[in-house]
Amino acid sequence: MSARPVLQTADIGRALRRIAHEILEARRGDGRLVFLGIPTRGAALAKRLHSIVEQIEPGVAEAGTLDVTMHRDDLGRSATRAPAPTRIPSGGIDDAVVVLVDDVLFSGRTVRAALDALADHGRPRAVRLAVLVDRGHRELPIRADFVGKNLPSATSERVFVRLTEVDGVDEVAISS
Repeated sequence: MSARPVLQTADIGRALRRIAHEILEARRGDGRLVFLGIPTRGAALAKRLHSIVEQIEPGVAEAGTLDVTMHRDDLGRSATRAPAPTRIPSGGIDDAVVVLVDDVLFSGRTVRAALDALADHGRPRAVRLAVLVDRGHRELPIRADFVGKNLPSATSERVFVRLTEVDGVDEVAISS
């Protein structure tokens, strides 16, 4: 079982810059943005997107993390996972445009859990979803608003996202 690289450092950087510009264009100057990354790699991607947006339009965005562990519907079926801290920016999320950020969109169940977790923290004006990789195979009616790479895959394949902040390297690979 060998992993085939799909995205390298430069590709990931380009995808995130494109997503950041798309988010700002969709915002149309309306309200503040809050990037909430879903741990672990979604949190790193949210920080990167926030940094890019701040370079383009300083002061319009904040970043944090949103742990979804206790809102998952598969707690009894999957390996035990320790909750990560949720960090909501000091301005909160009420009336903000919240951009949930994750590394891979697959079944949609993590995003459903994120929406449940988000409701515990306030009422955003709107919620958008940004993912680095959309691999299809949805089990729920969830669609990303901003996608770095659409990566059609078989359900038997695995997509690995590695980020410098967590893994020491930036790459996306797929293996069967």
